[in-house]
Amino acid sequence: MQTKRYCYSCDLKDDPKLIAEYKEYHAAGNARPAITKSIKDAGIVDMQIFLTGNRMFMIMEVDETFDAKRKAEMDASNPAVQEWEQLMWKYQQGLPWAKNGEKWIELERIFKL
Repeated sequence: MQTKRYCYSCDLKDDPKLIAEYKEYHAAGNARPAITKSIKDAGIVDMQIFLTGNRMFMIMEVDETFDAKRKAEMDASNPAVQEWEQLMWKYQQGLPWAKNGEKWIELERIFKL
C-alpha cells in the first residue's frame, strides 16, 4: 500500500484550562468511536496531533483512496462529526492568517532531506 503524508496546523485558545480539557478529549482511550471510524473510512491510516504551547500540528498518513474534498463531504453529512466539530470550536481557533471559519491549515513543505 502506498501512502501520502499531509501536515496541518491549528491553534488552541490560549487558556490552560481549555487546553487541558482538549488534551483529555484526545487522550488514549478517549477517542469517540464515530469520529475514529469517519477518519478511517476516509482512507486515513494514521493520524497524530502534536502540541507546543497552544499551536497544534496534525500529521496524517493516507492511502490511495483518500481525497480531501470527499472527506469534507463525508464529514458534512455525518451528524456525529458535525457535533464533534461544533464541540472543538470551544477549544480550537484558526491561525492568525486563516480565513473566517477555517481552522486546520495545510502546511507547506519547504525542506526535505
